[in-house]
Amino acid sequence: MKDIAVRFKENPLLSPSDLTPSREGLEITCLLNPGVFQFQNKIWLLVRVAERPKQMENSISFPILTNKGTIEIIEIKKDDPELIATDARVINYKGADYLTTLSHLRLLCSEDGRTFYEPKNSPSLVGEGILETFGIEDCRVVLIDEVYYLTFTSVSKNGVGVGLRTTVDWQKFEKHGMILPPHNKDCAIFEEKINGLFYALHRPSSVDIGGNYIWIASSLDGIHWGNHHCIIKTRKEHWDSKRVGAGAAPIKTAKGWLEIYHGANENHQYCLGAFLMDLEVPTKVLARTEDPIMFPKTNYELSGFFGNVVFTNGHILDLDGETLTIYYGASDEFVCGAKFSITEILSLLTNI
Repeated sequence: MKDIAVRFKENPLLSPSDLTPSREGLEITCLLNPGVFQFQNKIWLLVRVAERPKQMENSISFPILTNKGTIEIIEIKKDDPELIATDARVINYKGADYLTTLSHLRLLCSEDGRTFYEPKNSPSLVGEGILETFGIEDCRVVLIDEVYYLTFTSVSKNGVGVGLRTTVDWQKFEKHGMILPPHNKDCAIFEEKINGLFYALHRPSSVDIGGNYIWIASSLDGIHWGNHHCIIKTRKEHWDSKRVGAGAAPIKTAKGWLEIYHGANENHQYCLGAFLMDLEVPTKVLARTEDPIMFPKTNYELSGFFGNVVFTNGHILDLDGETLTIYYGASDEFVCGAKFSITEILSLLTNI
């Protein structure tokens, strides 16, 4: 395998200690998987900020949102026989699943794409209502007809689905609720309409028949979705054998819509690959990379809150249409950057 990513020498760009917790009594455990966009001549990241109380030696504690928007702290003794805590991200207690952190989305900007800061009076996006009590995560951002569409993962005891908010000025946001019900995530809307329709990639999951596959859907208004097709499946004995999911919005090239996606294997190693869809009929996949184009190999990618992970859901394409800058989460703890050549990615695709 050949990793073709050119990582920023400044990596990690952001670490948990770089930001201030949202409220007293919590600490920032992870910075993850930013949505990326350009606005007012700056590059912006919509970073997932995961928080929890400071952990004590003999117990696990984590926050959840109440329906009224306040935070409740749940504390469980580690020796409780009804606690299953084998995953740093999720625990099971008395038959119910909980996240070990509570995530919200925070805006940071940069003039050079390397040094990011949090502007004064910039709003944070937090979970609201019964479908977001475990937080909101991993936002994708796309600009269509002067409106920014924000698709993100909404988490609660009811399940994991896709939420949508829109904005034109990044100060006021219109909430559209859950647009794809559980279990679904990794929703990336295409950057332009195709034959008058919105298109989006998404990832429904099945614990029985089926699997963690990438699907595509279309919409007249960007809110109500239908005409679903399964287009990318996991591959046995490959780097993407356990699950696959979309990254950011597909990139329009002369050869087709190019999507950078993540895949994971049975050892929970997350890598990046690519596939190509037809320009006019995006339900048709033309080609796919056999090997990953990026895999965890640096210390900050191999070791962290949940190590051996590179995961992207945001990028910027240079005006030349050739240089792709991705911003990605490393080991579920740090935010990093890397560059790719579009030509090189296309050269690694194998026709299907």
